[in-house]
Amino acid sequence: MPTAPPLTLHPRGAGRYAPASSGAGRYAPSPSGDLHLGNLRTAILAWALARRTHRRFHLRVEDLDRVKEGSEARQLEDLAALGIDWDGEVVRQSERGEAHEAAIEQLEAAGGVYECYCTRREILDAPSAPHSPPGAYPGTCRDLTDDEREAGRAKMRELRREPALRLRSDVIEWTVTDLWAGPVTAAVDDLVLRRGDGVVAYNLAVVVDDAAAGVDQVTRADDLLTSAPRQAYLAHLLGLPEPTYAHVPLAVNRDGARLAKRDGAVTLRDRLARGESAADVVERIGDSLGLPGCRTAADVLERWAPQSLPREPWVVDLKD
Repeated sequence: MPTAPPLTLHPRGAGRYAPASSGAGRYAPSPSGDLHLGNLRTAILAWALARRTHRRFHLRVEDLDRVKEGSEARQLEDLAALGIDWDGEVVRQSERGEAHEAAIEQLEAAGGVYECYCTRREILDAPSAPHSPPGAYPGTCRDLTDDEREAGRAKMRELRREPALRLRSDVIEWTVTDLWAGPVTAAVDDLVLRRGDGVVAYNLAVVVDDAAAGVDQVTRADDLLTSAPRQAYLAHLLGLPEPTYAHVPLAVNRDGARLAKRDGAVTLRDRLARGESAADVVERIGDSLGLPGCRTAADVLERWAPQSLPREPWVVDLKD
């Protein structure tokens, strides 16, 4: 089973000022609100790792689902305020529909797609195969008869939605290599390609959009680590190159829960309203990496040794 090759790191400070390779890294926020400190930390690390490894850096707005008016502009302003730059135009996932549909058609032509008529509740209530993760699709609609498919379509019409489209997976697991976690093997089920509401699924969109932008280095939070094998397998089926992966620890509150707006003044704009500067916020992020005194993203790039990344979650303990 193929795995991604390990990343090659270059000396500190060699990144953004060196000739770019043919590859690229990226940061891909969803415009559902302001970026919190954990998001900003991941963005800085994605940028620094891309520049360190002689890659371009792209920004993609993943706006297929939750969109809050004005969020995109605010997020771009916040990233720039920290000293993060990017190459080329910002890509919006909602403008990539033609490429997403072409990928689905390619999989359909190879017999790798089928309609699914299950509701979310039916999937959760269905018995799963041994060792499958919670919520894994059990293959209910994979091999229906013509009459069963027609009954499923009638059910969808009653629910006023279309059948979802699922991948007919030929494997039960796949392995990738992460820069910090090493080899990671996770289950691959018959994942959704297009939802019943007509929206293309994240797993498909991210694979197609990364490949189109030449992204061969995916740095993101480690809550998505077990999704990487599914996405790498999908890239394999589409004949697309598998990127290397670098998953960074999440930011959490004092109780160990994922950092969220309810935890107080957790965004850049919150901190600015309390008298801090963008440089102060970068310094806070640098401290979490064991790099005191960083005032811009460029300082992190200059001083950060990726091998030193802490592997435990960043506990954000704000005093005000």
